[in-house]
Amino acid sequence: MAVRRPAYDDLLLRAGVEPQKLREAHRESDRSGVGLLESVSRVQGASPHIVATALAEVLGLRVQEKVDLDTVDIELVRPISLAMAREEVFLPICHDGAFVRVGIGDERAMRLLPDLRMLYKKPIRPVVVPTDVLRDVTNKAFDRAARSASSVMEQMRDEGVGEDIDDGNLNLDADLLDDPNQAPIIKFVNTLLTQAVKDRASDIHIEPFERELAVRFRIDGVLYEVVKPPAKLQASIVSRVKIMSGLNIAEKRIPQDGRIRTRIAGREIDLRVSTLPVRHGERVVMRILEKGTVFNLDQIGMGKQMVADFRELIQKPYGIVLVTGPTGSGKTTTLYSALAEINAPDLNILTIEDPIEYELKGIGQTQVNPKIDLTFASALRAHLRQDPDIIMVGEIRDKETADNAVQASLTGHLVFSTLHTNDAPTAFTRLIDMGVEPFLVGSSLVAVQAQRLVRRLCPQCKVAYTPSDAELQSARILREEVTGHVLYKSGGCPACLNTGYKGRTGIYELLIVTDGIREVATQSAAVIKKRAVEEGMKTLRDDGVRKIREGLTSIDEVMRVVTTEGLAEA
Repeated sequence: MAVRRPAYDDLLLRAGVEPQKLREAHRESDRSGVGLLESVSRVQGASPHIVATALAEVLGLRVQEKVDLDTVDIELVRPISLAMAREEVFLPICHDGAFVRVGIGDERAMRLLPDLRMLYKKPIRPVVVPTDVLRDVTNKAFDRAARSASSVMEQMRDEGVGEDIDDGNLNLDADLLDDPNQAPIIKFVNTLLTQAVKDRASDIHIEPFERELAVRFRIDGVLYEVVKPPAKLQASIVSRVKIMSGLNIAEKRIPQDGRIRTRIAGREIDLRVSTLPVRHGERVVMRILEKGTVFNLDQIGMGKQMVADFRELIQKPYGIVLVTGPTGSGKTTTLYSALAEINAPDLNILTIEDPIEYELKGIGQTQVNPKIDLTFASALRAHLRQDPDIIMVGEIRDKETADNAVQASLTGHLVFSTLHTNDAPTAFTRLIDMGVEPFLVGSSLVAVQAQRLVRRLCPQCKVAYTPSDAELQSARILREEVTGHVLYKSGGCPACLNTGYKGRTGIYELLIVTDGIREVATQSAAVIKKRAVEEGMKTLRDDGVRKIREGLTSIDEVMRVVTTEGLAEA
């Protein structure tokens, strides 16, 4: 359907688009080949609603302001590619009586209607959808339309796919959902990555055994098996991952590390890949890191008073702020959130990491490389010659790093770092055990925060209940502590993949180093903890009970991450 540009011009001028901007939009449209309305959005910054209204009036169509993802018929989406839907700015939405309703955001999509009529064997009823709404629902619809890894593997079994599959080629600049007609192994690996992102997995494990290959996702800190491909496909699957991550596919005797940068359903994803030779092949673990992650202290689960105290601590001019906890307890997220909070143009902030997981704008980030003697200790010495205000050391692992961090704090720098201890008071004894002079520990430390991650109860299926006396006794929780509160346990529904939990939050223990703490800093962890509790410190157990009372998590989940000894001592 040909559309007269003057008709658009009149409508857009009446809508408030400046004449000069409209002329620029015409030139942009002619130069780039995009529609006039898209050019107006780029040049003028006109709202998608104004553009949609103008398009609908010229074409004689109605505007559909919102599209609920649940109303989109995924079977209509599957036959087309994500690249085409984005390029032509359209999306098949649903069956509308004898018609197929198609959302369009640009006049270019009108030329596709005859092809869509032949594809679906039904008349097409177009409606105009604002481009921002259309792009968002398009990404989500293709994400949902992506088949699960198990269904793809089932199809491969039916088709007798073996090891002699051509590995093919993958354009990493494209979206993994773009091409529905890929070679089987490529399609399986792409589907695996897509499903992992859709299921909110943080890691993908590919594990070879004698007679089978297990693929597991770590979701909210717990591993779940998702598919078991035949063992004969192990070499092809691992080779595919190696090709994508730039590793040597011929070298199977030594561990290798690589990285995959790609897009899945419009989201930029980084995958950190690690391979390890084992008895029956090579294990692969892929850590999923989403670009554009926003770090915010208000969103990691600290209580209001603790957030206020922590914010005050990270504004100190010098000293060491330690975050402690086991691997996978969210320490890096806490430190990134702290750096994002205080980052400013007038500060020079440097980090030393192993590895760099997320890129922080305006902050100098260094990745350690022991092969060239770029360790935490040597990098910290070099950073001190870069006139820093704040330094983040990914981890204090040895005496040299600990000594350098203490000296940096005593010479006017604020140092953030992590330490592997079970609670905050033990950090003092750990530093002394590493060889730091005892009198320097109390004088250099500003605060120590211990933390764990607990799974959040799924809000759609959590079940209210009254815990038994035996359950409370096992968790070292007094009945009076939960009286007057509704407690919940996990259920299971499709929204949470039948786990009963969806997402995670932190439980925290913040030990602020006061004069009273410095007096006992060289004594045992038990003495330090006793003094800290007397001064008002809330322990991990206390914060866990608070989140149980608030209905955020369950008793079982807090017991899973906090030892019963820790519960009993509090």
